[in-house]
Amino acid sequence: MGWVTGIVVFFLVWWTVLFAVLPLGVSPDPEGAGAGGWRGAPRQVRVLRVVVLTTLLAILVWFVIEWLVRADWLSFREGWLAMPND
Repeated sequence: MGWVTGIVVFFLVWWTVLFAVLPLGVSPDPEGAGAGGWRGAPRQVRVLRVVVLTTLLAILVWFVIEWLVRADWLSFREGWLAMPND
């Protein structure tokens, strides 16, 4: 995978992981006095924690994707996944 493709894949992975991490550790304020006044709004907004956790998990997922792309046993050019030669 080239460096441009790697950056694009990392951005897509980071964005996907962000939406998986956002609801973790959020407890809504039952009285509705949280940020924004809506009853589903969190008591405390922890943006830095969410960004750091998202980045760490995205790096881990990106390395797994990079390993799968470089793996010989998962190649479409040769091996059992390759197209048959006529």
